[in-house]
Amino acid sequence: MNRLNSLEDLYTDQLRDLYSAEVQLVEALAIMSEAATSAELKASLMEHLDGTVDHLNRLEEIFKSYGESPRGKHCATIQGLVHECRELIHADIGPDVLDAGIIALTQKAEHYEIAGYGTLRAYAILFGDEKSEEVFRATLDEEKEFDHKLTDIAIKSINKEAHEAVMAG
Repeated sequence: MNRLNSLEDLYTDQLRDLYSAEVQLVEALAIMSEAATSAELKASLMEHLDGTVDHLNRLEEIFKSYGESPRGKHCATIQGLVHECRELIHADIGPDVLDAGIIALTQKAEHYEIAGYGTLRAYAILFGDEKSEEVFRATLDEEKEFDHKLTDIAIKSINKEAHEAVMAG
């Protein structure tokens, strides 16, 4: 870990961590959308993949405005979730249970991002950086919206189908 001497240093460190998370999630969302069997889940993951690319571009603009590089940090948390996702996809489970697992792992990642963007937004407010605060608020809203969408998909169909498949089998 880099030496963190100020809240500004911590802010930059957290910003790099979130950038790394988003980079890893681009790959993970592509893998999960390919593995998903529910058309609705697959479409939602692909839609959020496009949004994640937008999030990366926004973060790059923030780094550019600070004259900083987004590189230099690796998000171990998201790396672990990507590893869990690969294990799930290769497990011997039915398609409905796979979809339920994909939703669970995706929501874990979304909650990590929600916490990260919320923290960065609070720092930007403190620093008086209105432009970054607006970016973080917009991205935070998008992450929350996707999390709610996943919950809706899980509740209205995926979890029920996964439960019924296990009970029938």
